Amino acid sequence: MNSKFETPYNPISSFYKDKFGEKVYKIPVTTVDTCPNREGLKGMETCIFCDVWGSAARSESSNLTLDHQIKKYKNHIGKRFKAKKFLVYFQAYTNSFDKVQTIKKNFHQALEHEDVIGIVVGTRPDCISPALLRVWQEVHEQSFLSVELGAQTFDEDQLVYLKRGHTHKQTLSAIKRIKSETDVDLGLHFMFGLPGETDQEIIEMALETNTLKVDNVKLHNMHVLKNTPLENDFFDGSFTPISRNEYARRVGLFLSHLEPSIYVHRLAALSSRWDELIAPDWCKRKMETHQFIVDHLYQSHSQQGCKLQVNTL
Repeated sequence: MNSKFETPYNPISSFYKDKFGEKVYKIPVTTVDTCPNREGLKGMETCIFCDVWGSAARSESSNLTLDHQIKKYKNHIGKRFKAKKFLVYFQAYTNSFDKVQTIKKNFHQALEHEDVIGIVVGTRPDCISPALLRVWQEVHEQSFLSVELGAQTFDEDQLVYLKRGHTHKQTLSAIKRIKSETDVDLGLHFMFGLPGETDQEIIEMALETNTLKVDNVKLHNMHVLKNTPLENDFFDGSFTPISRNEYARRVGLFLSHLEPSIYVHRLAALSSRWDELIAPDWCKRKMETHQFIVDHLYQSHSQQGCKLQVNTL
């Protein structure tokens, strides 16, 4: 396989290394504990796959102050990996669902820590405001800021099934606003393994992503956690989790139609809290699953953007 990448896809680690000169590590922090869905705004309900921890692994430090969370994880990661540069990742729940001044304060507080070189923010398409965009741009101008939007899917029916509370149109609008009003790094989260998902749907999602000029994507498999609406669907037989083989195939399908210039975060979801995972069991094994998907890409002679190259011949 001819590729400019060391792997069959363009890993986000390459971007970080090119930009910062060395490997960068993320410090996950929690500063909010809710989102529009949980608040029931406009009749919304909690996303079908989301547990009480806001679709992030439960943090033993979530009850600590922001400063203490950063210090704790920075010390742990620094010792374990000899890390020298860090990004503070505001991950759980919706990190733009707060007062703008509080968000701004948290960002600046995080950046005051030694060796913290930037911010990563997880949020959703329907929680974007002009004031928030101004804060993001301000932070970008003094440091590095990456925004990750939880799109999950571009299919309207699937968004309703997931109880996301936002539409595909709102996702496109949010991307347009962020790209036109800021210079921040922008990524999208996608989820594979939804009921009724088709190959054509995945291909079209990749092709549309190419037109949006986003910087990166993060891929997840839909999995079942305790105390979620999806748990009920699993036990009544209306939802069957995707197999690892089939998930790897769909990842390959998506990546083969994705522009090679778009960086890729992780290839699958990880359930680090095994006691909270119901299915599929393979979500427990991060590196094993990652290598399984990479091996599949090699064995199927697939690499990021390869179908685009064929189509342009």
